[in-house]
Amino acid sequence: MARLDTHYLGLIHKDEGSGYGVSFPDVPGVIAVADSLDEAISEAAAALDFAFEDWSGALPTPRTLDQLRNDPQFLSRSEDAVVAAIRPSPSYYAAAE
Repeated sequence: MARLDTHYLGLIHKDEGSGYGVSFPDVPGVIAVADSLDEAISEAAAALDFAFEDWSGALPTPRTLDQLRNDPQFLSRSEDAVVAAIRPSPSYYAAAE
């Protein structure tokens, strides 16, 4: 089970004329999209919830920002992104207890 203080670093992108997109370097394939930044962060937490519901095995171990900064792929993807710490929603933790 993930600890209650576990968060995943998300990359938030916004192109002109589009919504906000969030992806997670440590949880490949999990993304969220919304019209506002606040909605995108909320949707990103919900996307983690949904992904972890059926996750087989241990949850991915999130890397620290310092660890990610040593990853060339992260550096490339984060070049024009905002980096945010996102936790799965409290309902995920309540269900996991």
